[in-house]
Amino acid sequence: MYDMTETVIAVSSPTHDNHVIVRLTGPGTFDILNQITKQKPARKQATTKVEICVDPELFLDARLYLFVSPYSYTGDDLAEIHFNSNRALTEALILKLLELNVKMAGPGEFTARAYLNGKIDLAQAEAVNEIIISSNRFQLSAAEKLLGGRLANEVGSISQEILESISLLEAGIDFSTEDIEFLTAEEAVEKLTNINKSLENIVENSIDCELLMELPSVGIAGAPNSGKSSLLNTLLGKPRSIVSGIAKTTRDILSGHMTLDNSQCVLFDCAGLLEKPEIIIDQLAQQAAIESLSNSSLVIFCVDISKENLSQDIHIRKLFNNCNVINLATKIDLVRSASLPIHIKRLNDTFSSDFFGVSALKNRNITGLKQNIDSKLLQHLIGPKDVETKYGLLLNARHKGAVAEAIENINQAISEIKDQNDEVAAMLLRSAYEAIGTMEQQDIEDKVLEKIFSNFCIGK
Repeated sequence: MYDMTETVIAVSSPTHDNHVIVRLTGPGTFDILNQITKQKPARKQATTKVEICVDPELFLDARLYLFVSPYSYTGDDLAEIHFNSNRALTEALILKLLELNVKMAGPGEFTARAYLNGKIDLAQAEAVNEIIISSNRFQLSAAEKLLGGRLANEVGSISQEILESISLLEAGIDFSTEDIEFLTAEEAVEKLTNINKSLENIVENSIDCELLMELPSVGIAGAPNSGKSSLLNTLLGKPRSIVSGIAKTTRDILSGHMTLDNSQCVLFDCAGLLEKPEIIIDQLAQQAAIESLSNSSLVIFCVDISKENLSQDIHIRKLFNNCNVINLATKIDLVRSASLPIHIKRLNDTFSSDFFGVSALKNRNITGLKQNIDSKLLQHLIGPKDVETKYGLLLNARHKGAVAEAIENINQAISEIKDQNDEVAAMLLRSAYEAIGTMEQQDIEDKVLEKIFSNFCIGK
């Protein structure tokens, strides 16, 4: 899968950034640097300024960060070339390096080398990718704990308990003809039951990696002319949607990326919903809108606070009854401040729900709305409990599969111990021990490794 004798390169900075970082790692790192720099850096840990020869008439001012094996991220010799430039010059440098017997790194190859060289375990390697793609601060915090070896520590202590149970069971089998009892059946069952509880707690007290991989979506819904488009533009901070006093100017789904204090989401506005759409284009627009809202993580239901007749809005609210909803009273700038509480109470009573008043035009209460969206999204993603204290680890499907396999084997072992089949129980406990070991072991199959690292960015 990975040829550790090769030297690989990749751009590890964002493609839109003028500050470029090119990473180079492998046994030929310093030989290659000596061929492209005037200063010929020595093989030692250092930070130095250099001139890089892109071609005989073009030199690039850069700063080198040098790391010597085994004291580098990958465990091999590693260099980072930092410089300010454009894409064309970056591509010219890459082509120059490729001429010097190096190859482009594959997805996650730098982290894969760190894993294969024993610098990090497999769970920590996966944590690197989760940190890169994290969309909220709880996912980031959990991934950082995973990178710090928290999972290895917790699982390691459980593995030792399983190993101790195996040893005691097998010792009892070896001395079965003697009048020696290392572990009674009742003690073994109690010990294994506690081990299973510890494994179950790891899963229960974790964040679901797959659940958080995609950005949550937030839909803005309401009757035509309820202020949805203005709200979309204000929340995104740019004119994404056409704003008009004419009803039904939005036909299609319009979306944009919104960054909140603790998370990120895709915010979208769809066609104004109607009580009885008559023409075909309105029917299709309404069908698309309802489908998008039904699949969203959160719906912002907009009602024009200045409206007298709310019958249309009452009907529209029923179209997404099962959704996670924020009820919003829009256009509060159209009513007098003194009468605002009366208007809000009217909406609260009509819909039997609490409404939050905003004005997109005057930018009133928008910060509070964003905080509300942020809170609702986090509750939707990881539950209403105290996320700061409860959710400590980020587990993916592979981790949870290993834990589930171990729990199943231990449960079967408990049944065998109760039936006095200690040899079978010991075999099942060995399977549980091996299942737990796959979470960070160093000799996992190449196909599994390839699948894990294929999800990484190039250059990471």
